[in-house]
Amino acid sequence: MAKPNSRGTLINYALRQLGAPVLEVNIDDDQIHDLVDDTIQYFNERHYNGIERTYLKYKITQDDLDRGRAKGTDGVGIVTTTGISTSNVTVSSNFYETSNFISVPEHVVGIHKIFKFDTSSISGGMFSIKYQLFLNDLYYFNSVELLQYAMTKSYLEDIDFLLTTEKQIRFNQRQDRLYLDIDWGAQSKDTFIIIDCLRALDPDEFTQVYNDPFVKKYLVALMKKQWGQNLIKFRGTKLPGGIELNGREIYDEGVRELDAIKSVMANEYELPPLDFIG
Repeated sequence: MAKPNSRGTLINYALRQLGAPVLEVNIDDDQIHDLVDDTIQYFNERHYNGIERTYLKYKITQDDLDRGRAKGTDGVGIVTTTGISTSNVTVSSNFYETSNFISVPEHVVGIHKIFKFDTSSISGGMFSIKYQLFLNDLYYFNSVELLQYAMTKSYLEDIDFLLTTEKQIRFNQRQDRLYLDIDWGAQSKDTFIIIDCLRALDPDEFTQVYNDPFVKKYLVALMKKQWGQNLIKFRGTKLPGGIELNGREIYDEGVRELDAIKSVMANEYELPPLDFIG
């Protein structure tokens, strides 16, 4: 199938690119599935089309509150003890960290921010300044100039930014934990937070991932490298008809193709660091 739309059709496509069924591609089925997993993982983590920006709603549970409010001997939730022993002295040290985290799905690869838990007197509620501005000054369309309104709004946003700071968060993809450095004592059960995050595309749900040009090229190069690596130990072996296996050449060709693909990835498909934008 020229346009793979599943895991199986992508594997068959890659095998045909390597010469099957005319040639016997010496790769085990388990190795092929491992290479497909590696390809999808690399695509999700490095290619801008491998992720999507989304907003996840999360309801705070009682377990989250108990964990966030947990207190150790020095006011923290997790205590790690390490020790160093010598011939004469044993030194033990305690390291403390908070347990103020919530679990996030495995497919979340990055988090930008969370939206505020509460609203300030400037922008939220019936008695907020923003509401009163609309109620009293903008009831008639011609009562306020747009420039004056825009300047007033900017001024109010500056005050809101100074008085209501953003919540501090910490996230590492390999932990599947979102640490919220907030006052957990002021939070209540069944309240919601909105997480602004990046989520990896699931190829089984969004089957166009299997037909992505990068995915197809990268998988073929990986399989070529694996094929050559499997045949390297048979170097010099003579087959009937005088044919000699040359796994090293196949392996080196696969490595060169992977290097070229990664170079194109870095230049065309990866988002540049923020310091280099603009």
